[in-house]
Amino acid sequence: MKTKPSNAGYAGEAEDLLRRYEALTFEEVHESVLHLLPETPSRILEIGAGTGRDAAAFARRGHKVTAVEPTSALREPAMVLHPEPEIEWIDDSLPALASLKEHSGVFDLVMLTAVWMHLDAQERAEGMDELARLAAPGAKIMFLLRHGPVPEGRRMYDVSGEETAVLGAPYGLRPVFSMRHDAITENNRKAGATWTRLVLTKA
Repeated sequence: MKTKPSNAGYAGEAEDLLRRYEALTFEEVHESVLHLLPETPSRILEIGAGTGRDAAAFARRGHKVTAVEPTSALREPAMVLHPEPEIEWIDDSLPALASLKEHSGVFDLVMLTAVWMHLDAQERAEGMDELARLAAPGAKIMFLLRHGPVPEGRRMYDVSGEETAVLGAPYGLRPVFSMRHDAITENNRKAGATWTRLVLTKA
Protein backbone atom coordinates (compact mmCIF):
# COMPACT_ATOMS: atom_id res chain seq x y z
CA MET A 1 0.00 0.00 0.00
CA LYS A 2 1.33 3.41 -0.92
CA THR A 3 2.46 5.56 2.00
CA LYS A 4 0.65 8.82 2.58
CA PRO A 5 2.58 11.93 1.60
CA SER A 6 4.15 13.85 4.46
CA ASN A 7 1.59 16.68 4.11
CA ALA A 8 -1.41 14.31 4.11
CA GLY A 9 -4.53 15.74 5.73
CA TYR A 10 -3.65 19.41 5.46
CA ALA A 11 -5.46 20.28 2.23
CA GLY A 12 -8.81 19.04 3.53
CA GLU A 13 -8.46 21.13 6.70
CA ALA A 14 -6.96 24.20 5.06
CA GLU A 15 -9.82 26.58 5.80
CA ASP A 16 -9.88 25.67 9.49
CA LEU A 17 -6.09 25.71 9.72
CA LEU A 18 -5.92 29.17 8.18
CA ARG A 19 -8.24 30.45 10.90
CA ARG A 20 -6.46 28.63 13.73
CA TYR A 21 -2.89 29.41 12.72
CA GLU A 22 -3.57 33.07 12.05
CA ALA A 23 -5.27 33.43 15.46
CA LEU A 24 -1.87 32.87 17.09
CA THR A 25 0.96 35.37 16.89
CA PHE A 26 4.52 34.56 15.91
CA GLU A 27 5.64 35.69 19.37
CA GLU A 28 3.18 33.37 21.15
CA VAL A 29 4.24 30.31 19.19
CA HIS A 30 8.00 30.92 19.30
CA GLU A 31 8.37 32.70 22.65
CA SER A 32 10.97 30.25 23.97
CA VAL A 33 13.43 30.89 21.12
CA LEU A 34 12.88 34.56 20.33
CA HIS A 35 16.25 35.32 21.93
CA LEU A 36 17.96 33.06 19.37
CA LEU A 37 16.58 34.76 16.26
CA PRO A 38 18.85 36.95 14.10
CA GLU A 39 18.84 40.60 15.11
CA THR A 40 20.22 41.92 11.80
CA PRO A 41 18.67 41.41 8.34
CA SER A 42 19.25 37.77 7.42
CA ARG A 43 18.29 35.04 4.95
CA ILE A 44 15.51 32.90 6.39
CA LEU A 45 14.27 29.57 5.08
CA GLU A 46 10.93 28.38 6.45
CA ILE A 47 10.01 24.83 5.48
CA GLY A 48 6.33 24.07 5.87
CA ALA A 49 5.36 27.73 5.91
CA GLY A 50 1.63 27.00 6.12
CA THR A 51 -0.44 30.17 6.24
CA GLY A 52 2.57 32.49 6.10
CA ARG A 53 2.15 33.83 9.62
CA ASP A 54 5.78 33.26 10.57
CA ALA A 55 7.19 34.21 7.16
CA ALA A 56 5.38 37.54 7.42
CA ALA A 57 6.72 38.10 10.93
CA PHE A 58 10.26 37.53 9.70
CA ALA A 59 9.67 39.92 6.81
CA ARG A 60 8.43 42.60 9.21
CA ARG A 61 11.67 42.16 11.16
CA GLY A 62 13.65 43.04 8.04
CA HIS A 63 14.61 39.56 6.85
CA LYS A 64 14.45 38.02 3.37
CA VAL A 65 12.31 34.89 3.55
CA THR A 66 12.06 31.82 1.35
CA ALA A 67 8.77 30.15 2.31
CA VAL A 68 8.42 26.50 1.27
CA GLU A 69 4.90 25.04 1.37
CA PRO A 70 3.74 21.98 -0.62
CA THR A 71 0.01 22.27 0.12
CA SER A 72 -1.51 24.62 -2.43
CA ALA A 73 -4.69 25.03 -0.36
CA LEU A 74 -2.50 26.72 2.28
CA ARG A 75 0.18 28.32 0.10
CA GLU A 76 -2.15 30.17 -2.28
CA PRO A 77 -4.29 31.85 0.43
CA ALA A 78 -1.10 32.61 2.36
CA MET A 79 0.29 34.55 -0.57
CA VAL A 80 -2.85 36.70 -0.52
CA LEU A 81 -2.88 37.11 3.27
CA HIS A 82 0.81 38.00 3.41
CA PRO A 83 1.89 39.71 0.17
CA GLU A 84 5.13 41.09 1.60
CA PRO A 85 7.69 41.43 -1.23
CA GLU A 86 10.41 40.07 1.07
CA ILE A 87 8.75 36.62 0.93
CA GLU A 88 9.46 34.25 -1.94
CA TRP A 89 7.00 31.34 -2.03
CA ILE A 90 8.09 27.93 -3.34
CA ASP A 91 6.07 24.75 -3.91
CA ASP A 92 8.44 22.16 -2.47
CA SER A 93 8.88 19.72 0.41
CA LEU A 94 11.36 17.60 2.32
CA PRO A 95 13.30 15.41 1.97
CA ALA A 96 14.44 16.34 -1.55
CA LEU A 97 13.66 20.08 -1.66
CA ALA A 98 14.19 19.73 -5.41
CA SER A 99 13.10 23.26 -6.29
CA LEU A 100 15.51 24.78 -3.78
CA LYS A 101 18.38 23.08 -5.58
CA GLU A 102 17.79 25.61 -8.37
CA HIS A 103 18.34 28.49 -5.94
CA SER A 104 21.89 29.51 -5.14
CA GLY A 105 23.07 30.47 -1.70
CA VAL A 106 22.52 29.33 1.86
CA PHE A 107 20.47 30.57 4.80
CA ASP A 108 21.21 32.07 8.22
CA LEU A 109 18.16 30.47 9.84
CA VAL A 110 16.10 27.44 8.85
CA MET A 111 12.76 26.96 10.62
CA LEU A 112 10.63 23.81 10.63
CA THR A 113 7.47 24.22 12.71
CA ALA A 114 5.51 20.97 13.10
CA VAL A 115 7.13 19.48 9.99
CA TRP A 116 9.92 17.06 10.91
CA MET A 117 7.70 14.44 12.60
CA HIS A 118 5.78 13.96 9.34
CA LEU A 119 8.87 12.36 7.75
CA ASP A 120 9.76 8.69 8.12
CA ALA A 121 13.22 7.59 9.24
CA GLN A 122 14.71 7.42 5.74
CA GLU A 123 13.23 10.80 4.81
CA ARG A 124 14.62 12.35 8.00
CA ALA A 125 18.09 11.04 7.16
CA GLU A 126 17.89 12.45 3.62
CA GLY A 127 16.30 15.64 4.87
CA MET A 128 19.03 16.34 7.43
CA ASP A 129 21.57 16.15 4.62
CA GLU A 130 19.61 18.84 2.76
CA LEU A 131 19.21 21.03 5.84
CA ALA A 132 22.94 20.91 6.49
CA ARG A 133 23.63 21.82 2.86
CA LEU A 134 21.29 24.82 3.03
CA ALA A 135 22.56 26.17 6.37
CA ALA A 136 25.34 28.75 6.31
CA PRO A 137 28.22 28.44 8.80
CA GLY A 138 26.88 29.65 12.14
CA ALA A 139 23.27 29.21 11.01
CA LYS A 140 20.58 27.89 13.33
CA ILE A 141 18.07 25.19 12.42
CA MET A 142 14.93 25.37 14.57
CA PHE A 143 12.62 22.38 14.95
CA LEU A 144 9.24 22.20 16.67
CA LEU A 145 8.26 18.54 17.11
CA ARG A 146 4.77 17.37 18.02
CA HIS A 147 4.24 14.35 20.30
CA GLY A 148 1.00 12.55 21.05
CA PRO A 149 -1.93 10.97 19.23
CA VAL A 150 -1.83 11.28 15.44
CA PRO A 151 -4.73 13.39 14.11
CA GLU A 152 -7.05 11.52 11.76
CA GLY A 153 -5.87 11.54 8.16
CA ARG A 154 -2.33 12.66 9.02
CA ARG A 155 0.97 10.84 8.71
CA MET A 156 3.14 11.34 11.78
CA TYR A 157 5.96 9.62 13.65
CA ASP A 158 7.17 9.81 17.24
CA VAL A 159 10.41 11.74 16.75
CA SER A 160 12.43 12.93 19.73
CA GLY A 161 14.72 15.90 20.03
CA GLU A 162 17.53 13.56 21.08
CA GLU A 163 17.20 11.48 17.90
CA THR A 164 17.13 14.62 15.78
CA ALA A 165 20.26 16.01 17.42
CA VAL A 166 22.11 12.72 16.88
CA LEU A 167 21.09 12.77 13.22
CA GLY A 168 22.55 16.25 12.81
CA ALA A 169 25.86 15.57 14.58
CA PRO A 170 27.78 14.12 11.59
CA TYR A 171 27.07 17.36 9.71
CA GLY A 172 28.59 19.55 12.39
CA LEU A 173 25.15 20.50 13.74
CA ARG A 174 25.15 20.77 17.52
CA PRO A 175 22.26 21.47 19.89
CA VAL A 176 22.15 24.87 21.55
CA PHE A 177 18.59 24.72 22.89
CA SER A 178 16.14 21.95 23.77
CA MET A 179 12.89 22.17 25.72
CA ARG A 180 9.78 20.03 25.99
CA HIS A 181 6.56 21.86 26.80
CA ASP A 182 2.79 21.61 26.83
CA ALA A 183 0.68 22.67 23.87
CA ILE A 184 -0.36 26.32 23.84
CA THR A 185 -3.76 25.77 22.21
CA GLU A 186 -6.78 24.20 23.90
CA ASN A 187 -7.39 21.82 20.99
CA ASN A 188 -3.90 20.34 21.23
CA ARG A 189 -4.00 20.16 25.02
CA LYS A 190 -7.29 18.24 24.87
CA ALA A 191 -5.75 15.92 22.29
CA GLY A 192 -2.87 15.15 24.66
CA ALA A 193 -0.21 16.72 22.46
CA THR A 194 3.11 18.00 23.77
CA TRP A 195 5.98 19.65 21.91
CA THR A 196 9.76 19.67 21.79
CA ARG A 197 11.65 22.74 20.70
CA LEU A 198 15.12 21.94 19.40
CA VAL A 199 17.69 24.34 17.95
CA LEU A 200 20.83 23.13 16.20
CA THR A 201 23.64 25.40 15.05
CA LYS A 202 26.10 24.70 12.25
CA ALA A 203 29.80 24.88 13.05
